[in-house]
Order: sequence, then structure tokens, then C-alpha cells
Amino acid sequence: MSDARSAPLYCPYCGEEDLRPNEASHGAWECHSCARVFSVKFIGLLSKGVNR
Repeated sequence: MSDARSAPLYCPYCGEEDLRPNEASHGAWECHSCARVFSVKFIGLLSKGVNR
């Protein structure tokens, strides 16, 4: 597995793709379309997995 993080492809609030890293907060992104700052955090895996 890679240690590299992927950047979000779109804003979770407005859906636009004009995202830039936020310099004030590590791991945060700012959307220049709706002026929101957000972060994406991995919580964990489901204990039973996903049934398909």
C-alpha cells in the first residue's frame, strides 16, 4: 500500500472542482466556488465488511 494521500476531486458541499490546499490547517481543503474549508478523514473499516 502507498503512504500517499489522494486529493479530493470535488467539494462535498457544492460539487465544484476548484479546490486548493488550505495553508492554515494541515489536511484541509478550501473550495474557491463556495468559500468553504473542509477536511476528509478516514475513520476505519466496517467490522463485517460490505455485503454485495
